Amino acid sequence: MSEDQRKVCESSPGSAVMFHDTGPIPGNGPCFWLQSLDITHHDFPYIQPLITDSYLEWLRESAGTQAMKKFSWALLSHEGAWLTGASEITEYLNVTEDETLSLVLNSKKAAQGTGKGSFEGSVLCAVPLYTRIHGDVFAVMVSVSSQAMEPEQSLMLTETYALLFRSCFYRKLEYVFADDLEKVHTQAEREVHRRSIMFQYVKRMHVQIDVDSVLVEAIDSVLALYPKAKVELFMSQDHESGHPLVRPLLLHHWQKEVYVRTFMEGTLTIHEHEESDSIVEIGIPMGGKQGVYGVLHVEVDKSELPDMDLELLGMMADAAGTAFENAKLYEQSNLMIHELRMINELTQRLNKSLHLAEIFQFANHELLKILQADYCCILIYNEELGGLEVVSCNAEWLAKEVFEKDYGLGGLVYHSKEPLILSDYHEERPAESRLMESTHSSSMIATPLTVNGEVRGVVLLTHAKPHYFSYDSYRLLQALTSHIGLAIGNAFLHAEVRRMANRDMLTELYARHYLDEMIHEYQNRDFCGSLIVVDIDEFKQVNDTFGHQRGDKILKQVSSIVKTTIRHSDIPARWGGEELAVYLPGLGIQQAVQVAERIRIRVSEETDPRVTVSCGISEWNWTNDKISVESLFYRADMALYEAKNGGRNRIVVERAEAEIGLD
Repeated sequence: MSEDQRKVCESSPGSAVMFHDTGPIPGNGPCFWLQSLDITHHDFPYIQPLITDSYLEWLRESAGTQAMKKFSWALLSHEGAWLTGASEITEYLNVTEDETLSLVLNSKKAAQGTGKGSFEGSVLCAVPLYTRIHGDVFAVMVSVSSQAMEPEQSLMLTETYALLFRSCFYRKLEYVFADDLEKVHTQAEREVHRRSIMFQYVKRMHVQIDVDSVLVEAIDSVLALYPKAKVELFMSQDHESGHPLVRPLLLHHWQKEVYVRTFMEGTLTIHEHEESDSIVEIGIPMGGKQGVYGVLHVEVDKSELPDMDLELLGMMADAAGTAFENAKLYEQSNLMIHELRMINELTQRLNKSLHLAEIFQFANHELLKILQADYCCILIYNEELGGLEVVSCNAEWLAKEVFEKDYGLGGLVYHSKEPLILSDYHEERPAESRLMESTHSSSMIATPLTVNGEVRGVVLLTHAKPHYFSYDSYRLLQALTSHIGLAIGNAFLHAEVRRMANRDMLTELYARHYLDEMIHEYQNRDFCGSLIVVDIDEFKQVNDTFGHQRGDKILKQVSSIVKTTIRHSDIPARWGGEELAVYLPGLGIQQAVQVAERIRIRVSEETDPRVTVSCGISEWNWTNDKISVESLFYRADMALYEAKNGGRNRIVVERAEAEIGLD
């Protein structure tokens, strides 16, 4: 008897039979389908563990019988390979080289043989074990009698115990099958439960169109499934949330946290907590179509980890990532619509005015309101002053200031022609800034102001709070500034067209209609004024002698002398042909005579070829009975006519007693 048999017999009661025959299973019973369960020859290479387990169970059930003690038992495969059993049978087969086993494998029928040599007197029996439906041999049971026994009796007992083993094997097979069914059923129930949870979860998720609501729903749903877990959500997006469990995901090369690894690798990560061996950290990536947006970080007790459905958590994180992506796109769409509306309204209101001062003031006010900044400063390069002039700023102490074009942050943006975003001026200071210093600001966004493709200035916005301006603010400022630049360009163009319309192209003096308009305005608000009409003497003779081009040059020389002789507030104009006119607001007749005299002397001394001029002067004041532009011109023209007839190179005022004549 084998050692296995001896141990089982010692632990078994007396001679009680340990197996029960339940009889045939009715064909129409509830377990009829189990009766059709069987193995095929395709399963033979994989059933060795099942045969071994069945053999041990068979030994336990048969240990109480007296016949078992008279045999040593073993099991061979359908090909005759050793599976399990008493070691002495292996020695027996090696020594005797019995042909019984070969006979059984070939004929697939039970056979017996006698021992040889040192095993003389023993009987070897081999009984094939058949599958219950197809009748294929799936194993061979071998017995060697340890006592003198008739061969026929040994074979009969071996066949009986082989049938018992076959019953044990199929019962074990049914148990395995039932266990597999139980697992499949449990898995199916778990999947149904998981799908139910996911359905409700996704349903709640897709109701949310707000980014914060999506994040809160993701956290609350995980906490509802695992109340004892510690849950945090680390977001990589530029998004501020008021929820205490939503935190920014800051990446540094020295960090080894689970959530950082999860974000970098994009896969679920499990790691023991560094401070406690009983806690496990789980990092679950929350991603969408465009990438990973954050990490769901869960800490649980190690004992609870086997009960956690990590696949479900992964599905929930993916659903949250998709919902976050959709909510973010919706938010960005609304933001873009809002921005387009603001740009449209800004453009419409900017285009209502063609005055630069109004445009600058309105742009400053709107930028402060739209971007919620503390201070806004608009600088335009002034060619006459050679620097950046503050044309509009709500920091009144900086108004009209002129800075060197390479000074400070404004100069940096102006020269680089690139926008700038500064998160904290006190930590990173690329250049000095009076605006930042005087307003105690920390954040800044700045962009060059482009007019007709050329950088003409800079727009600066500041806020006292560090990291205040987002990339969206930075991008919006660029969009708004482009429209402001277009409005400024239109105003510049309008001013230039107006200047050209009000100027004489040859002399660069004002046109006569502009002079008429300005005199009319001055007469409505001033108390007095004078008009000088200047005529070049014998100009026709100059043209005939030197040609019209030389005549134009003389006309320009005289115009230049007039412009450089009068005040900045005086209005010089080409009245017609070779006649020029100068209006002197706020000056009486005596001051006008002095100005005319300076013009007369300079013309006679500085022109080449030398020419002279005659001047007629008229004045008005608030005491006149009739005040009009026509009257003023008529009286000056009459005085000029008198100067021409009096010998030229003369100055005549509208009253004869004030006449000054020079030979």
